[in-house]
Amino acid sequence: MQKEIIPTNRKALKINIDTPFYGSFAEIGGGQETARHFFLAGGASGTVAKTISAYDKSFSDLQYNCENLGRYVSESRLEKMLDREYNEVTKLLSDNKPDSLFFAFANTVEVLNYNKSNYSHGWLGIRYQLEEGGEPNTVILHVKLLENDAKLQQSTIGVLGVNLIYAAINYSDSPNEFIRSLTDNLSIDRYRITMMRMRGPQLQYVDNRLLGIQLVKNHLTRSIMFDKNGDVQMPSDMLYKKNVLAFRGNFMPITYVAKDIIKTSKELFEKDEDYRDNNSLFFCEMSLNNLLSVKGDVDERDFLGRIDMLNSIGQNVMVTDFGKYYELVDLFAQFKINKLRLVIGVPSLEGLFDEKYYTDLKGGILEAFGKLFPSNLKLYIYPTINSGSDELLTSKSIELNKKLEGLYKYLKDNGFIKDLKSNMKAQLHVKSREVNKMIEDNNPEWEKYVPIAVAEMIKNKKN
Repeated sequence: MQKEIIPTNRKALKINIDTPFYGSFAEIGGGQETARHFFLAGGASGTVAKTISAYDKSFSDLQYNCENLGRYVSESRLEKMLDREYNEVTKLLSDNKPDSLFFAFANTVEVLNYNKSNYSHGWLGIRYQLEEGGEPNTVILHVKLLENDAKLQQSTIGVLGVNLIYAAINYSDSPNEFIRSLTDNLSIDRYRITMMRMRGPQLQYVDNRLLGIQLVKNHLTRSIMFDKNGDVQMPSDMLYKKNVLAFRGNFMPITYVAKDIIKTSKELFEKDEDYRDNNSLFFCEMSLNNLLSVKGDVDERDFLGRIDMLNSIGQNVMVTDFGKYYELVDLFAQFKINKLRLVIGVPSLEGLFDEKYYTDLKGGILEAFGKLFPSNLKLYIYPTINSGSDELLTSKSIELNKKLEGLYKYLKDNGFIKDLKSNMKAQLHVKSREVNKMIEDNNPEWEKYVPIAVAEMIKNKKN
């Protein structure tokens, strides 16, 4: 049964009248709309202890950052706002309102300027009690604003702020429902939630990595990243103006061949003339679109297991909802990447030249390749061996429709396609799906194809 979508004004009214939540609203920059909903709904005296609106940067600094100036629209600024507002509310009101559950809501937002030349985004957060006198919980969001009008962006922030407060009050025990409720009364073409974190005594059970995967699964963002330690990061923070090497796979499981792909592609990557450790990033990418379960759904726990395994061999990880490579390259273009290298296998290279994948584009394969092959991109092709054969297949071995041979020759001649060497020829005929089948069938042979650290994790999971 489809859930009822509660209108924004009714959400605000229910909070005002039906809950013991009482607190502060602090909004700086372009996001001045959330508190207004609670006043317009009626009964605001039941919820609103204080509102503060800072538009001039000097007032923002005076209130929240007088010791250490920094970015105004940032997670650190939001945390300072929540710290100050929550501490003030609880210090002033705890004795006077012992039956209340205190909260502080804050946002710091940059909407479109007059020339529409800036990056529109914001940070929203709430710090709140779920028990009288209890320690607070905190939820933080980063939002990318997509509308081409500042007033519409302000409206989006207002609705999203109400949704966040309502979700914190009603759905802190269900992160999936929490995320879905953030979309109430908002169409997905208005915004993206690119980051979400939850913490606190009643939120200790939440795995923030699962939240990231849920954001992608629910189409609230197109991609999320996890660093080598497994911590959730925004792609923009990790990728901006970097040299990037990305390896797409299902990593189910990570085999010696996959580890060799990582090793050989890095070796070639490091030969680029402007390669530097501090300006280059390697990561493994998985697409939710390509890894649906048999039931057509995404097993988030399975994904977390793969992320753990990749982290165990020192890899950063990206999860996306892009099925096609040109969509992935389009994503990277947003981050002003310097050099981009994608690692794919010979079968995937052949698939790139199959025109059936581009029937949804007016320009067909030519339009797709215009997006797939910007001047800063190279494809690294890892060889393979088909089962029952000893022939090593490389980029020179692929079979193409004759009418596409000229296009392929152009890409090869101009250095867009580079072959990798393999150090694992003896295992190239064994595919990861076959190793996964061995694991499912309890066939001990699987251990021959999997690194020791990964094998131990698989055994522990099975036990």
